[in-house]
Amino acid sequence: MSQPQTINLDAVREILSRHKDTKGALITVLQEIQEAYGYLPRPALSEVSAAMGVPLSKIFGVVTFYAQFHLKPRGKHVIRVCLGTACHVRGGERMLEKVGEILGIGPGETTDDQKFTLERVACLGACGLAPALMIGDQTYGRLTGKRVEELIKQYREN
Repeated sequence: MSQPQTINLDAVREILSRHKDTKGALITVLQEIQEAYGYLPRPALSEVSAAMGVPLSKIFGVVTFYAQFHLKPRGKHVIRVCLGTACHVRGGERMLEKVGEILGIGPGETTDDQKFTLERVACLGACGLAPALMIGDQTYGRLTGKRVEELIKQYREN
């Protein structure tokens, strides 16, 4: 059995103190906690449950419903590979496989060094650049395997 996760909950308590009189602030509180920690640690969710009087099961229901929330730590650089129609036709799946091969992870996973998280997405809205991916907030298009290697090398150095 794994050990309980130990984190400093001061940021959670500070966030909760700003929203203690606000009805319906659960999503806002969760967003702020994720901003502070980079994900939603279970001890933080337990603290929210106790402070807001919301059952932990309901909180998990919200967190697992919305794609914006993450229950596991994510990498410094989140790589989102587009698999929408245009990207799919122009090799998006190959780009996903290439990124995974270079990093040694699959979609939804994070490298052991916490530097990269790989995600597959339905559309980046960059169809004219297909195949495309995003690293953080930066979009890269008209990708080739060689270009993907260059990009990852560049981000590894950061």
